[in-house]
Amino acid sequence: MTFSATTSSALAQALLSPRSIALVGASDDASKTAGRPLRFLRQAGFAGAIYPVNPHRALVQGEKAWAALADLPEVPEHVFVLSGTDSVVETVAECGRLGVKVVTVLASGFSESGTAGAAREDALRAIVRETGVRLVGPSSLGVIHPRAHLLLTANAAFAEPDIPEGRVFVASHSGSMIGALVSRGRARGVGFAGLVSVGNEVDLSIGEICAATLDDPGIDSYVLFLESLHHGPALRSFAREAAQRGKPVMAYKLGRSAAAAEMVVTHTGALAGEDDVAEAFLRDCGIARIGILDALLESRPLALRLPLRAPQAARPRVGIVTTTGGGAAMVVDQLGIRGLDAEPASAATLAKLAAVGIQVNPGRIVDLTLAGARYDVMKGALDILLQSPEFDLVVAVVGSSARLQPELAVKPIIDSAGSAKPLVAMLVPEAPQAIAQLTAAGVPCFRSPESCADVITALFNRRSPLHLQEPAWDAAALATTPVHLNEAQAYDLLDQLGVPHAAYVTLPLQSDMVPVLPFEFPVVVKVCSADIPHKTEVGGVLLNIDSVASLNAALGTLRSNLAAHAPGVSAELALIQPMQPGLAEVLLGYRIDPDAGPLIMLAAGGIWTDLLRDRSIRLAPVSVVTAQEMIGEVRALKIFTGLRGQSRGDLAALAEAISALSQLAVQPEHGVLEAEVNPLMIMGEGQGVLAVDALILKR
Repeated sequence: MTFSATTSSALAQALLSPRSIALVGASDDASKTAGRPLRFLRQAGFAGAIYPVNPHRALVQGEKAWAALADLPEVPEHVFVLSGTDSVVETVAECGRLGVKVVTVLASGFSESGTAGAAREDALRAIVRETGVRLVGPSSLGVIHPRAHLLLTANAAFAEPDIPEGRVFVASHSGSMIGALVSRGRARGVGFAGLVSVGNEVDLSIGEICAATLDDPGIDSYVLFLESLHHGPALRSFAREAAQRGKPVMAYKLGRSAAAAEMVVTHTGALAGEDDVAEAFLRDCGIARIGILDALLESRPLALRLPLRAPQAARPRVGIVTTTGGGAAMVVDQLGIRGLDAEPASAATLAKLAAVGIQVNPGRIVDLTLAGARYDVMKGALDILLQSPEFDLVVAVVGSSARLQPELAVKPIIDSAGSAKPLVAMLVPEAPQAIAQLTAAGVPCFRSPESCADVITALFNRRSPLHLQEPAWDAAALATTPVHLNEAQAYDLLDQLGVPHAAYVTLPLQSDMVPVLPFEFPVVVKVCSADIPHKTEVGGVLLNIDSVASLNAALGTLRSNLAAHAPGVSAELALIQPMQPGLAEVLLGYRIDPDAGPLIMLAAGGIWTDLLRDRSIRLAPVSVVTAQEMIGEVRALKIFTGLRGQSRGDLAALAEAISALSQLAVQPEHGVLEAEVNPLMIMGEGQGVLAVDALILKR
């Protein structure tokens, strides 16, 4: 999905800088929800025309009111519908007929309220489709654009005057969060370029709204509050465009504790649970997923300094300098919990420190001790560490002096803010004055080790979306009833994709004559039926068959097992394969997620598949280079890199197979909704990989 510049500009203007606004259902009581928007707009000094619409009053809050939209002296560019749920569809339809550009709907009571509400949503979608009016909501608390003096909101938090202006744009599923973020930003000296409560996203989504603002020079970053990944293609397209413009995107996404979304057929769905998909989607889109709310606004200054990681970029290295060992140890601990180790200073760096009179012990932190609470010591240490090649980022952890004497250890941090290498401050005491000074100087600064580590790891974990190939998939296809392929048909598709599989033959399950096999015993015998995806559950897999006589007996056993466990199920073929030893088993899965789109997953195989959930997930398709990254993220595969003298597996062939299967995302002609190779056997180095079972669902 892409957005034209002309369309986006027109949308941004009507949404955020309208020349005229109508407030349908405006209340005369300025303290009520429906009365706040008029009061807030006047309070903010909005210069455009404002038309209160109320059929029951001639005056609203002392201003002339109109009985209906059709009575207005002009067609308003933006209409805020403040009236009850039952009137929303009719009002939006009237807006469409009149040619209103944007409608924001406050009322709830739509898809979240059951069948009747879902029907109302469908009616709104039809109006949007037929008339071209754009809709924000329902359940939207409104739109704020400080530069245009636009406080088009019913959120009570905006009764506080003087919304801080800045360069961060906020889009949120939750209306209350836009008020919460403004109050938190005010306390931290962070201002906003705009805030939008998107509500149910019946039409305009977070991705499309943010994309419409990308060319605004007054916006340098985005903060998102996400309850879901609906409209994933629009969010993905926006994130890619934001990355091209160097405008970082940070998100707080709910749902970390949600149970995995179990799929009916494959392990792939069970392992790639809802939150795992969100994690992979956001990372691959270059969106930093912040896990601590307090850190969401704190992340922006560092995000503006840290570039997105290219595929197979070197592991990031963080150096830590401190005046308090305990405070630094907390940062080291929190980084480690998140998979990022603090990097020790090199011998060369320690020697440079010693040469200027700064003696520190080797270790993961450069501990200046209390002596470091002096300008010359901290500044001297920072000058050296910020030039040291072993660090990609330096964290300065300051103790009590940050509160009592910020000129000692905080000022040198501010004076080092112009370094080419990112510098971060973490203050152990509550030190609002120092935080304000650092914020004003543009230095990323944190009040807790948890926030500090969370932001650093979230930003380093982002992947550049610029290399992503756009998938070709149709969300409507997911609503169709899937068709299963039998195992032999699945291997035919793997042949087309270039994913190697074990040799096999098929024969009628009722056969009494076993042909000469093109491979040696022992073999495995399996039922081959599209109607039996889980063969082991019906006794449909027999292993270590070592002779023709045993094979004939095995066919009889299969027939008996099917009669007992799957009576009436169509099963006419048996599939025979050689027993295939290998160094390791993995699960390789592909599926189309209804929100995130096509995904590819690699997981440890065998008993570890379910026990450890040791896996890597990416948006599909992936290159061989990205597939190699995925292999490096599966812990169980590290031993097959030759670790401690162990045999090397053919991980190069595994990377080729991962990339090959992922190409389903750009080959819609196959119509594949899910594909799972389980197990895929990893052979010795140079010997390749082999699929020994496969399950495929097509539309």
